[in-house]
Parts: sequence; C-alpha cells; structure tokens
Amino acid sequence: MDHLLNERLKQIEISGIRKFFNMVADEEDVISLTIGQPDFHTPEHIKQAATDALALNKTSYTHNAGILALRKAISAYNEEKNHLSYDPESEIIVTTGASQAIDITFRGILNSGDEVILPGPIYPGYAPLIALAGAKAVYADTTKDGFKLTKENLLRHITERTKCVVLPYPSNPTGASFTKEELEALVSVLQDKDIFILADEIYSELVYEMPHHSIATFDAVRDKTIVINGLSKSHSMTGFRIGYLLAPAWLAKELLKIHQYNVSCASSISQYAALEALTNGKNDPRVMLEAYNERREYVYERLISMGLTVNKPEGAFYFFPEFPMKEMSSFQLGLELVRKGKVALVPGSSFSTIGEGYMRLSYAYDINTIKKALDRLENFLQM
Repeated sequence: MDHLLNERLKQIEISGIRKFFNMVADEEDVISLTIGQPDFHTPEHIKQAATDALALNKTSYTHNAGILALRKAISAYNEEKNHLSYDPESEIIVTTGASQAIDITFRGILNSGDEVILPGPIYPGYAPLIALAGAKAVYADTTKDGFKLTKENLLRHITERTKCVVLPYPSNPTGASFTKEELEALVSVLQDKDIFILADEIYSELVYEMPHHSIATFDAVRDKTIVINGLSKSHSMTGFRIGYLLAPAWLAKELLKIHQYNVSCASSISQYAALEALTNGKNDPRVMLEAYNERREYVYERLISMGLTVNKPEGAFYFFPEFPMKEMSSFQLGLELVRKGKVALVPGSSFSTIGEGYMRLSYAYDINTIKKALDRLENFLQM
C-alpha cells in the first residue's frame, strides 16, 4: 500500500550521516569520530532537578509554550549571553528539541513552490523538512568563502520565490561562524525584503576566539527572524530533547498552533531540568568549551601536518577537511577509511553535494580516542 503514502515523504531518504553509520556499525576495531554529541555527562545538578521533578509529581501537561518559569529563564539567559530581548509570555516556545522548532517554523512559513536558501555544505536536517512543507531547498556554495554565506552569494540566489534563508552558525559541519560585520552585510540585503531568516544557533555557546553574534540583534530584521536554540550541545542534554524558538509575537502566536497539535508540550520533567540548567547552570558550558578548545588545537595541528587542507573551526566541535582522493566519492572514501584505516569520519556528501571531496571529523571525543584515530588516519594517508 505504499502508493497511498504522502508523495513528498516517499521522496525523502534517510540522513546520509545515519546511512553511513549503519553501514559501518558492524565493522570491528574501528575508532569513530562521527557523532555530533558531547562526550560529557549531563551535569549532576541538572539530573537532580529532573529527579526532584519526578518526586514532586511534576508529570502533567504544561502550558503549550512551556512552563512560564522556563520561558523567563530562556529570556534572561539569551539577554545575558546573546543580547537578545524576547518576551517570555508571547515570543518564546519551548520545543521537543531544536529539530522540532525547525519543523514547526518551516510548516508555519512555507507554501508550495517557495524556496529556502541553504548555505552548503550544511547539516542534512533542513532540506527534508522543507520538502515536506512543499517548498524547495536552494543551495548556495560557500566553499570559496570560508564556508560562510556572503552578501554577494546571497544576492545570486534570491528569486521571487525565496521565502526564507537559513543561517546555521556556528556551522555543522564546518565550524564556521559570523562576525558582526559579516552579519551586517547580510542584513543590508534582507532588511527590505519579504524573506524570513531562520537562525539556527544551537552551537552558540561553543565559540572560541570571537563572541557569538546573532542576526536577531539587528532591529532591521528582528521582525522576520526566528532564532532556534536548545540545551543539547550547551549542557550535554541531547536525550532530554529540549529546544526553543524565539520569534516576534505575531509569528510565535501562529507557530504555537502547530506546536500544540504536534506535541502539545515538551516533556515536563525535561523542562524542569532545563530550568535548572539555565539558572544555576548558566556557566556549565565553559568546562566543555575549554576541553573542546584544547582538542581543536591538537586536531588542527595534526591535520595540517598530514598535508590536508582545512579551516580552523570558529565554533561547534567539527573539522571539515578536504581530501585529495578525487578519484573516489567522499562516501567511497569513508568506506575505505573504515575498512583499511579502521577510522570512521562522516562523508562530506552527507551535507549536500557541495560537501563532496570533504569529510567531517567530530572532536566531541576524549583526547586519547582522538589521538588514536588521527594516528590511523595519518597511516591511511601514507598507504
């Protein structure tokens, strides 16, 4: 009966990351640097808050947008950390992970035939949701611009059908991030156009030399910007599934309808854990950031010494080196790395065809694992 399924659904394939992971999962003695998940445990005080919430029977439905105390904490946290001002009662929705926030945003703003500009290479979670909404993903190649969407590149891809541009920075898979001046250039293009901006800032706490800048701080585009964030990366809470979106009140009111019928509300227990994270755990990300930075320096020096072309990440916890094996696809290279080198990286093609020729390396692993994996990678390149 598959002919009865939604035609848009049938055109979507499993994520290239997951497809590759499943193919090599049974290989023996392989060191993996594939997963984009913090290798730190959720801080104890956050886990205790979840335990306390269970003991106090805080297990019922919450307000559709999330408990007000959490929305107030999200507002205060973003004011302090990212200089963003959002009303907790009308401009914040707590979601089941950042992915659900992205989904309800696309379903709320896109109509059939609309176009969404994606700066590639890019995390593969956007295009399927765009397609399910009946719209089209339009990829802008950023490989010649440090993996950042520039004013000129943006202008080349805007058409009369453009409804939204996605700004996923700091970037998965490249680690690229924007300066304030780079954002100003994009604002100059978008401020007078009827185009939404989806700013996915899930890695905003994981930036290194320069501070994180959000395009939503620019008044000229605030009313058309949806900021996506969450606690998975900042507080190592991937399994709690708490994300949130920040949007102007007129838009948040509409998106809340989709959220309400989609999940009713995010997990009550997870919300109380998130409340603890954003109040008493505001500085928890610093410990992880220091460790990531040490790993980043080590990995960068090793990759350069191997003769690979690679940009030093400005945020997140990924490298996206270019590989010289042009006679094979990045997927084939990934399989060769696993079978001959006994090390797993994610093929660049998982992040759109623009990522062909690259591989993503996650350094969300302990330093000993990283060292062993890079030794194997170096041996493979010398074969």
